[in-house]
Amino acid sequence: MKRPYTTVLIVPTGIGAAIGGYAGDALPVARSLAQVSDCLITHPNVLNGAQLYWNLPNALYVEGYGLDQFAAGTWGLSLVHQNRIGLILDQGIEPDLQVRHLQAADATRATLGLHLTEYVVTDAPLGVELKTAASGATWGTIANPDSLLRAAERAIQEAGAEAIAVVARFPDDSGTEALQNYRQGKGVDPLAGAEAVISHLVVREFQVPCAHAPALSPLPLDPTISPRSAAEELGYTFLPCVLVGLSRAPQFITNSNSAGGQIWADQVDAVVVPATAFGGSAVMSLGRSRTNSPLVIAVRDNHTTMQVPPEFVGISAIRVNSYLEAVGMVAAHRAGVYPHALNAAIAPLQWLDDVN
Repeated sequence: MKRPYTTVLIVPTGIGAAIGGYAGDALPVARSLAQVSDCLITHPNVLNGAQLYWNLPNALYVEGYGLDQFAAGTWGLSLVHQNRIGLILDQGIEPDLQVRHLQAADATRATLGLHLTEYVVTDAPLGVELKTAASGATWGTIANPDSLLRAAERAIQEAGAEAIAVVARFPDDSGTEALQNYRQGKGVDPLAGAEAVISHLVVREFQVPCAHAPALSPLPLDPTISPRSAAEELGYTFLPCVLVGLSRAPQFITNSNSAGGQIWADQVDAVVVPATAFGGSAVMSLGRSRTNSPLVIAVRDNHTTMQVPPEFVGISAIRVNSYLEAVGMVAAHRAGVYPHALNAAIAPLQWLDDVN
């Protein structure tokens, strides 16, 4: 019997990816790769679509810092049936907007059957600030990270949470050029970098699944927005997809044992990455692994602001034009089919002495 085939799909956040840089617009890619894999590992910004989401039973929702640790072989992933989710609300959220998020959380309990613990409000406003690098990539800071960590500790120790959803009040910037470009499908997500900082803090400190949903005032109606950003125009909250993802997110483990339901980096068979986004920790760990040699696929059509191709970091990758080709490449690899055998012409074998 062949062992399960595992694919990792990475689209780094906050770098203006043409596909995956918007509101869950890489979900079609994830759905397609999941069909040709036994297990698909990817991160929240690929699967999150505000109030939209899709149940992929064989997809693992792994936060970015946790994905880095997994790729490095430091942490493994332990499969779960269901997590108890602790909800943390930023004290800086206005009362009406807080009610909207609590109603969304209650709706996932009543409609989807998710298990949420009692919620926690931070003891100080988190104070999120948004930043943009010279390259156009986005990042951010929070003024009171200790308040976030204290809230997470309470949710885990007092409420028994096994995963953490954070809702932080983000600055309203409806008039900025960056947001207008993003709504038109032409810019970098102005929130993504700061969101990553928030979830990284919690995962690094407590080694539990975490994801973030920003609290924002509703944007003014604009009939010209791009379909790629349209999911974020629905309703008052982005929380539902986060709660759905965390409900089955794998737990992080640091010691391998004989128990079933564990996945480690040396079991990864294929890695799919935008062709210019090879500068991230997880990509470099998997692409330059000494214990495993997964198929690494670089997708040309998914342009980003990162501009780090695989050869710049010493990774051997197969370049394809689109995610459609990437899905076909993974399907062939999983089947044990040499990809060149699918071409109309195939060269005859050569004698090694002639090649040398």
